[in-house]
Amino acid sequence: MPLGTTGAVGSRSDGGGIGAASEDAVVIEFGKRGGEPSVITVNCPDQPGLGCDLCRTILEFGLCITRGDVSTDGQWCYVVFWVVPCSASLNIHWTSLKNRLLSVCPTCSIPFYVDSNRPAASQVYLLKLFSADRKGLLHDVTQVLCELELLIHRVKVSTTPDGRVIDLFFITDGMELLHTKKRQDETCELLNAALGPSVSCEILPAEGFQQGFSSLPLAVAEELFMPEFSDGETYSQSLSLDMKKLNKASVSFDNSLSPAHTLLQIHCVDQKGLLYDIMRTLKDCNIQINYGRFLSDTKGFREVDLFIQQTDRKKILDPQKQEVLSSRLRSEMLHPLRVMIVSRGPDTELVVANPVELSGKGRPRVFYDATRALKALGICIFSSEIGRQTASERQWEVYRFLLDESREFPLANSCGNGDQVVDRVRRTLMGWR
Repeated sequence: MPLGTTGAVGSRSDGGGIGAASEDAVVIEFGKRGGEPSVITVNCPDQPGLGCDLCRTILEFGLCITRGDVSTDGQWCYVVFWVVPCSASLNIHWTSLKNRLLSVCPTCSIPFYVDSNRPAASQVYLLKLFSADRKGLLHDVTQVLCELELLIHRVKVSTTPDGRVIDLFFITDGMELLHTKKRQDETCELLNAALGPSVSCEILPAEGFQQGFSSLPLAVAEELFMPEFSDGETYSQSLSLDMKKLNKASVSFDNSLSPAHTLLQIHCVDQKGLLYDIMRTLKDCNIQINYGRFLSDTKGFREVDLFIQQTDRKKILDPQKQEVLSSRLRSEMLHPLRVMIVSRGPDTELVVANPVELSGKGRPRVFYDATRALKALGICIFSSEIGRQTASERQWEVYRFLLDESREFPLANSCGNGDQVVDRVRRTLMGWR
């Protein structure tokens, strides 16, 4: 059902609570007019990190949360998100989104669309793709995989001297159906339809898959994973035009309004995945949310009010603990993604990094947005690699793109063009125009 169509995926449960039917745990209601947000309601038992998992799933489907309300008594939660597509060109698969959200809810661990004969654990598959090279090829492949709910865990892209491209994608299936011939044939058919008949496709189980990765040079890693950015400094991965706006981010604590909870108030610039970044930070810091509200204003800023507790159900009274949490939140809001250009002799490499949740899950759609930005700039990707690296006492997901030199957009020894690439990629990742 397209956005803006009257109706809903699912129906509200009259009684709610534990007796509610599992299919009513998630309800999606569409705006009555084009452009109005759709409303996602989740009513299910609570569990640690549930808000983060819901936000990650919504972001994975290319949706931005414009407003949110969260309420829980520690056992049962009621969550409402108002969402819009991050891009008008996205085709949102609402039924699949509902099923994926249901799979996150504690009482709905088995999605309704999953084959009962599916493998017990997510199998990693190797997608081999052979085609002629052209601008935007990698993004076009990534777009098809995203629409099919195929999650990219690692990619190896190389170009042969005769202009052929060999793409190796290590993927898992969000629908857990890639072990079936029907699903594999559907994937190859859609890739052929999007890329042309010259493309050949093969899908195989990736036995013995490991998240291998060639480490970044020490100097590059030190700058890329710098733990904090002072307000008065600028770096190659920072956007100077936006620094004044970004540095208005504020985090405050108030223990006077509730006898059992600390009020966490956040005011910061709006950006794609903001609520996810806040939720995953609180999840990784073992902070529980009992009530929260997420609002926006007309000037591009967000107001977030959260009543929170520690895992022992006590307030956060220790000033040192408050400062640690405040610093962590500010870092995640100011720089949830790191972007920089690296010179490799005559070659130019784009590096993008984002922190990985303690659960091991990475940020959705980073590869999609990075390749979309490069396609918009008309830059070809000679090779690409995804991997993980530990730095600053945490794990990072790192995307490396070796960029192909072109007459239209020269990169070698051109600082201005390199800054333009960083600016465009980061703006796309952050959802800024």
